[in-house]
Amino acid sequence: MKVTQLCGLATLATTVLAIGQKATINFARSGLCLAEDGSSVQIYADQSDWPGVLRTADDLALDFGRVTGTNGSVTSLKDGAAPTLNASMILNVTGKNDFAVNAASMKGGTIIAGTIGSSSIIDSLIAAGRIDVSAIEGTWEAYVSTVVENPMEGVSQAVVIAGSNRRGTIYGLYSISEQIGVSPWYWYADSPPQKHSGIWAQITTVVQKSPSIRYRGFFINDEAPALTGYVNAKFPPSPWGPGFNADFYKSIFELTLRLRANYLWPAQWNSMFNVDDPRTQALADEYGIVMGSSHTEPLARSTKEWNVFGKGPWQWNTNNNSIYPFFVEGAERAKPYETVLTMGMRGSGDTALTASDETGLLENVVGNQTQILEDIWGTEAVSNPDVVPQLWCLYKEVQGYYEKGMRVPDWITLLWTDDNWGNIRRLPVGNETERSGGAGVYYHFDYVGDPRDYKWINTVQLQKTWEQMHLAYERDARRIWVVNVGDLKPLELPISHFLDLAYDIDLWDEKSTPVWLQYWASREFGPTVAAQTAELMNNYSIAAGRRKYELVDPTIYSLIDYSEADRILADWQQMADVAQSILDSLPTETQPAFFEMVYHPVTAGWVFYDIMISVAKNTLYASQGRNSANAMAQHVLKQFERDHELTVQYNSLLDGKWEHMMDQTHIGYTYWQQPMRQALPGLQYVQMQERDLAGDLGVSVETSNATVPGDDMYHALSSNALTLPPVDPYGATSRWIDLFSMGTNTVEWNITSNASFVHFSQSSGSLTPNNTTDIRIWATMDFASAPAGNGIVMLNISSSRDYGTQFNMPQLMLPYNNTALPSNYTNGYIESDGHISIEAEHYSSITPASSSSANVSYTIIPGLSRTLSGLTLFPVTAPSLDLTTAPALTYKLYTFSPVTSVPGHVLNITLVATTSLNTDPNRPLRYAMQLDAQPVQIVKYIIDQPAGNLPVGWAGLRGAVANNAWYSVSNVTYTGPGEHVLKLWLLEPGMVVNSLWVNLGGVRPSYLGPPESPRV
Repeated sequence: MKVTQLCGLATLATTVLAIGQKATINFARSGLCLAEDGSSVQIYADQSDWPGVLRTADDLALDFGRVTGTNGSVTSLKDGAAPTLNASMILNVTGKNDFAVNAASMKGGTIIAGTIGSSSIIDSLIAAGRIDVSAIEGTWEAYVSTVVENPMEGVSQAVVIAGSNRRGTIYGLYSISEQIGVSPWYWYADSPPQKHSGIWAQITTVVQKSPSIRYRGFFINDEAPALTGYVNAKFPPSPWGPGFNADFYKSIFELTLRLRANYLWPAQWNSMFNVDDPRTQALADEYGIVMGSSHTEPLARSTKEWNVFGKGPWQWNTNNNSIYPFFVEGAERAKPYETVLTMGMRGSGDTALTASDETGLLENVVGNQTQILEDIWGTEAVSNPDVVPQLWCLYKEVQGYYEKGMRVPDWITLLWTDDNWGNIRRLPVGNETERSGGAGVYYHFDYVGDPRDYKWINTVQLQKTWEQMHLAYERDARRIWVVNVGDLKPLELPISHFLDLAYDIDLWDEKSTPVWLQYWASREFGPTVAAQTAELMNNYSIAAGRRKYELVDPTIYSLIDYSEADRILADWQQMADVAQSILDSLPTETQPAFFEMVYHPVTAGWVFYDIMISVAKNTLYASQGRNSANAMAQHVLKQFERDHELTVQYNSLLDGKWEHMMDQTHIGYTYWQQPMRQALPGLQYVQMQERDLAGDLGVSVETSNATVPGDDMYHALSSNALTLPPVDPYGATSRWIDLFSMGTNTVEWNITSNASFVHFSQSSGSLTPNNTTDIRIWATMDFASAPAGNGIVMLNISSSRDYGTQFNMPQLMLPYNNTALPSNYTNGYIESDGHISIEAEHYSSITPASSSSANVSYTIIPGLSRTLSGLTLFPVTAPSLDLTTAPALTYKLYTFSPVTSVPGHVLNITLVATTSLNTDPNRPLRYAMQLDAQPVQIVKYIIDQPAGNLPVGWAGLRGAVANNAWYSVSNVTYTGPGEHVLKLWLLEPGMVVNSLWVNLGGVRPSYLGPPESPRV
């Protein structure tokens, strides 16, 4: 894929570049002055042009006012002819009499806009050779923007925008809106226009090619409570339910076009797009929106329409006499408008049509639907996807029908889908790329279903979106991209990213996400905070993408191993601090937008994680008898209240503009469906007025839930000894020890060791029974002073009070390994703590393939991981590889563990990969692995299942999709300490590897696995 680099971010100081657009506007007084010091830009359009073009010209005039304080003027050129296209719905819904905008100020510069073949002035400029449209004429949604001398009487110079069709012109106009400082989200996310006293057009010509994807848009999946509650509060109801009317949709349509999208699946579950308000479909067409309907709504009929007006069951095999005319009415109703018609049929309520794969039944449905369309449009039109576009969405069980052999006519677009979690299931293979209807992708940023819903706030990992959609594009799924966005808000950020990829994917490569984020942040909040906000949201994208909030509970992150929970929470705290700092620095008018798109998700995410990890600490502390368990419970309750306050703050913002939009419950999941009410996990309290049976002082250590003195299930009865994890000079040189009050008396404590080379962060102190914080001591090994080899240091912790009636002084053992690394070992990993944890991008070397026929290379995708990055093969269209055609990644390893310490002399090597799926049924994702000279192991780690079912190991609360990772374990023989070489070959493009864990017996349970091991 060719990637065009955008201009440097330094230019943001003088021009707010529309994301992915070549600059035609500046604020540096260069070129043609369009507006300055109260002058009004003059916008001209032919009154016979498309209503959507005239309406957008109005928008641009108002956008100039938003930026400079003076609206532009819009003049409809009559040329002696009356308007020929119907704009009645736009005028009805907007309350306008016409598209003229009169400005009472002095005249500024001129913009002329029109559609080729629909604008007499554009056509005359083309005929006179004044503008060159040869690169775009007859193409889809392209435009030319140039500056022309004396384009019309009385105008010496003007910016001229010529669109290849109506949306080409609209995008050209909205490009100026965005460049002058008006975000597409100015209303839907309250992004303030960026003020300027003057606006200039650069003397340049820009040819904007056709979009990468023909139909690009989103699906408003109106699951209650959020959007439905908002609509109920803001719009009058229809006779059949919530008021999803034309007044609601007009802002959606405008947003869609400003985002350079063109396609919409409307709200589904409790609305009827064509029935709730008869104005809405005509309004969509006048705006220039291509309408569709979801995978479960054939021939432009809403699900609810059958529930309200249908007769009998939604079963084709028993009730087709009623369903057939229902389909006919939908198709006839859609004929006057630009529509992509959904073909096929699923069961009622987003379910399978039948319990078995009855492909014959569905083929009969599609055959009858095709006949309906031919009766209405004619056979020739129906078989031309540019005239009557149709799609068949291979969602869930429908993919199983295709796998079983069902086919539809070539002109019907095959809309492949993801697994509802952002992992595309199938893409075109073989002669499927030759279909006239092409292929597309139905993708998800929001979902209701197994293993749990995710629909609270943004958890989309942008790097993953890029990787999956780049794969789709390169594999020729280019006709339709539609993404499920739930309630639309609060997914503004990933929606923008997705649609920018769809508009011009050539601009964005595997390292582009941070760059795109900086452009986005500058557009929404201004260039001053762009870099800091982009870094924050890049970090948020990775952190929130590790695991959906709804799947995070107190058991997920380890409290005792690798300090995992503390590290995770510290990262969230830091992000929340940065968000607060940026918010405080912003002008008042920018703060609502920043709150909605940045501050709320980051801060609410931190509060949520604090609740879950603090509940886990409360449970652990109570089991250890810590007095601080009660303080931790109170902290959880405080953060639970903070979560509520953030919800209220969002819903109350701007005098309740977004009332109910943050009503989604998110704490208290017990199964896949949303909880009906926010409910904390269980909290525990200890009896502060009674002393622990083991005295007043408790001790616990890293990697153990046990407490000494005392008895518990985690160490031998009546034992007062605990063992810390080992330390060595290459990995962890320090380990933590927690001291805490578990009684009713103040206690003095002291810690000592039998070795002078162990030092403590604190060696003595006191604990009071009312303390709400415990003491964490770090025991650090000075390896320069320690003896060589292995050993154990004894640590004694004494108390000024007794240890209850039967226990004694706690004693800790600290193992160490002071084995020296050979001086000639370089460029490799070192064993520490009984394991080696490898980040895939940190290979020692790459061994080229012995055959260069495949012409592939490894590419790093920063951030496509739960920890660091993803490593994959490019190009993604490469053929299947073997050990001769695939380059080998080489990782040098140095181990210290003796053979006898590794159970059975067998090493477990876990490969961690992203959740990408087998998109070609004949080419499952594979890799090969070899340790030293042992036999090469070739591994297929994703096992597909028939009938459209998801792969083995995908499902469940600890399955691949919940963990956001595939784990693939290989066993190799361990031959003893010393230098080893691990080789890895990726054998299929589309596989993305993150990390590898070599377990020499020391890998402990955690969510993210052991942190990366030391390297030299």
